[in-house]
Amino acid sequence: MTYDARVRVTTARRGTAWRALRSPGIALDLGSARTRIWTRGGPGAHTVLDVPTVSFGPAGDTGVLRPVARGAVVDPEGAARLLTRLLAPRVPRYARPVIVCATPVPGGPEHRAALAAALAGLRPRTVLAIDAVRALALAAGADLSRPLLVVDLGAQLTEAALLHGGVVTAARRIERGTADLGTADLGAGDDGGLTAGRLAARVGEAVADLLRDEPGHRAAEALGRGPLLGGGGALRAELVYRLARQLDTSVHPVPRPHTAAVRGAGEALLSARRHPALAAPVTPVHPT
Repeated sequence: MTYDARVRVTTARRGTAWRALRSPGIALDLGSARTRIWTRGGPGAHTVLDVPTVSFGPAGDTGVLRPVARGAVVDPEGAARLLTRLLAPRVPRYARPVIVCATPVPGGPEHRAALAAALAGLRPRTVLAIDAVRALALAAGADLSRPLLVVDLGAQLTEAALLHGGVVTAARRIERGTADLGTADLGAGDDGGLTAGRLAARVGEAVADLLRDEPGHRAAEALGRGPLLGGGGALRAELVYRLARQLDTSVHPVPRPHTAAVRGAGEALLSARRHPALAAPVTPVHPT
């Protein structure tokens, strides 16, 4: 290799390293009870930070705030303080991070606008959204070429979704009346309390809706494969057992289900960073 060629290669490597420094990658799962953050370390290495989703008021206010409820950002300023406290030490000065967020399927534009406001203080170059159920499938290394059922058992939000070709084609939130349900509601209620069996029955009703509404045999094939289970609820043995009985099929908790969504978002981040569209600065939250 000639001297000029070596200079060009070295310069290219320095340019790549500088771009990586200027645009570090962060994956985020801003949950109602826990916030998980994925950051990349050395080659093939990454770190997952797992903390309660709590914030504090402005200086002098000692009250504890919960900026996320039922999967939605209800206090963007409180969420911003939480994320700045957690991420500012991990983002180099003057950097413009690329952020991928795992979000509920029916999040909607209001939720994404609140999420973008919460992240604005980090000066992101790009913020992308990935459905949490899809992120769970990526973390599990599931075969996405075939129909797949995924159930995300969160603390304040549970959703069941059907994926086909890696895309969410139908989804249902698990509700009681007009209120979303999650594992934090177990034992609560005026009717004797929400039990694991009752929550499993609600999930079964949602899956039955997917079976009725989805054309062809996709949902039936996905049910035959057995749904993937993610979220902290997948660590509850009784709930997993009740779901298997309710759905009359095998169920498959993903490895480390409580952090699977953020790890799947990290997988999506590694792929998204290679996409040329990320060269242009984008501030709103966009679906992947």
